Amino acid sequence: MSVYGSFPGSRPRRLRVNPVMRRMVAETRVHPADLILPAFVREGISEPVAISSMPGVVQHTLDTLRKAAVDAVSAGVSGIMLFGVPEEAKKDPTGSAGTDPDGILQAGIRAVKAEVGDDLIVMSDLCLDEFTDHGHCGVLDDEGRVDNDATLERYAEMAQVQADAGTHVVGPSGMMDGQIGVIRDALDTIGKEDVSVLAYTAKYSSAFYGPFREAVGSSLKGDRKTYQQDPANVRESLRELALDLEEGADMVMVKPALPYLDILARIADETDVPVAAYQISGEYAMVEAAAEKGWIDRDAAILETLTGIKRAGASMILTYWATEAARRL
Repeated sequence: MSVYGSFPGSRPRRLRVNPVMRRMVAETRVHPADLILPAFVREGISEPVAISSMPGVVQHTLDTLRKAAVDAVSAGVSGIMLFGVPEEAKKDPTGSAGTDPDGILQAGIRAVKAEVGDDLIVMSDLCLDEFTDHGHCGVLDDEGRVDNDATLERYAEMAQVQADAGTHVVGPSGMMDGQIGVIRDALDTIGKEDVSVLAYTAKYSSAFYGPFREAVGSSLKGDRKTYQQDPANVRESLRELALDLEEGADMVMVKPALPYLDILARIADETDVPVAAYQISGEYAMVEAAAEKGWIDRDAAILETLTGIKRAGASMILTYWATEAARRL
């Protein structure tokens, strides 16, 4: 025994002795209000369609989308991010179904707003990839490249149509240069100053998007490496952040979440606007697949991943487990 008393004198384990103690001293807490539910609404179906690579997630009908919105509200979830899945025959080179006032995404926005009003923040994906026959996030030039500035014109139209349908927040996910400024101007021009813009500030070209492409029935040919960010880069994200804020972004996002927690932490440190992280389809699918094999504790893994994302700096988390996790929290 030491002359200074029992050794060691500092025992951090004292603050881990039981669940109540651990809860009391927890530095990071995930709250249901932190969560946003991504949801897919598909045109031309009468029953929800299961997504094979995302067990438990479906392509909704308008009716089941309404129910999902009600369930999210009852669980305390703050938002729902809507993605539209049009009929295959309606896809074309310019994604015209995305700017059709009666298109499936706009119908989904109206359905959710009619069902839950302002009890849930309705967010809408502002991108062309679900609606183009080539699957890219913009229109193509004569050489098959995504035309940045021509795409911005389409984004402006999409923003206005989605705002007219009643969305609270638009989420431009295409990573076109200048998109936030153009969308902000387009919204303000039609008197929709109260519609917020959630910038996909750091959206990386990731291997983890695979299941999402099934979820939206993607027609992608090639890849998106000329507009989504290179996974090797950090400073590029900070440059994108500065541009998005200068152009009027109300909130910013990092996508994917878990492979880019360092980026999330850097962006959270650099900005004073709310920061979102999107726990994407591949992250979801890996946990579900490992749990199905009995390799991990599913429920514990879900909460651990959400805690890690929150700890890294996210004030909002888009996750397919939003409603389920909110009920447990």
